[in-house]
Amino acid sequence: MSELIRFSMADEPANLRALRQEVRGFIKDQMACGAMVPSPYGWAEPNAAFSRALGQKKWIGMTWPSVYGGHERSAIERFVVTEELLAAGAPIRAHWVADRQSGPLLLKFGTEAQKQAFLPRIARGECFFCIGMSEPDSGSDLASIRTKAEKVEGGWKVTGTKIWTSNAHRVDMMILFVRTGPRGESRREGVSQFLVDLTLPGITIRPIINLAGEHDFNEVIFEEAFIPDDMVIGTIENGWKQVTNELVYERSGPDRWTSTFHVLDAMRSLVRRHPSATRQAEVARLTARLWTLHQMSTSVAGMLENGEVPNTEAALVKDLGTTFEQDIPEVARKIFPEELRETDEDFAQFNEALRYCTLYAPGYTLRGGTKEILRGIIAKSLGLK
Repeated sequence: MSELIRFSMADEPANLRALRQEVRGFIKDQMACGAMVPSPYGWAEPNAAFSRALGQKKWIGMTWPSVYGGHERSAIERFVVTEELLAAGAPIRAHWVADRQSGPLLLKFGTEAQKQAFLPRIARGECFFCIGMSEPDSGSDLASIRTKAEKVEGGWKVTGTKIWTSNAHRVDMMILFVRTGPRGESRREGVSQFLVDLTLPGITIRPIINLAGEHDFNEVIFEEAFIPDDMVIGTIENGWKQVTNELVYERSGPDRWTSTFHVLDAMRSLVRRHPSATRQAEVARLTARLWTLHQMSTSVAGMLENGEVPNTEAALVKDLGTTFEQDIPEVARKIFPEELRETDEDFAQFNEALRYCTLYAPGYTLRGGTKEILRGIIAKSLGLK
């Protein structure tokens, strides 16, 4: 197993520690001037103005070539900036998908014209993306997609439906995973990816209201929407290779274990004011798991820096990370029972954050691939499937 799953650990050098302090100083300044306001939603809050401020700091598109508006920093430097922003609950949701995976996908498979058109705008915090993968009745089985693109003069006509599309009502573009040919024996043949302007005719975005009563998810319906040929990403019917490459970025980063970090951070403060051996032990266990995930995720960032494609390691980080995210509100309710939280003013803000995370927690192990899908990837890589 040790030869098949590789996580390397190393001490953080001085330049990265200095970068962490720079990000923390920026966050402090943003809070002081009111540009960043702490929220029970954590980092999941979209704020286009804050994204533009990060673009001015050169903290979007950090690893990309300068010719495309990037800043040619290392993957580890990007990881440090990202981790600090997420831990602080910075409102980075608007540009998050574009920076995390859409941009890297275009860098690897996009045409020169696509790179020139979109990457500089993403890096400035001016162009936002969503992901068009999931479909009704498909779960996490991407190979079962039914949305079809039919070749016509000058482009493609797309018909079908995407679902659970986060942020589609707020962003500019979608990277669409669609069927362009027959399934073949493996079902992974005949699929492609397109760049889609969501303002095009034939595209309808319908809200899906979540358990918290909020509009984050969407159903996106394509009714013979015309996508020009120059919006094809990579090669027609090479979509499976491209989309699995994209998912490495989606599954391995600190966003897969920091969604409820602000609740854990608050718990650590509350335990000091309301101490008990049980509370201290539970928070210590969660903190140890947090540090382990930090180290594993940092290692994946290093592999990406070296040009590797760590599918198995990314799946492990996502599986363990999203379970960790779900456990935090569960532990919080156990060690700080409702009767304490409702009668002590120490818990006023904590209660709202806990309420939000409790309502959202069931989805953490679904988004980006269910536990079953991830564990299937891991088992296959170990020769167990």
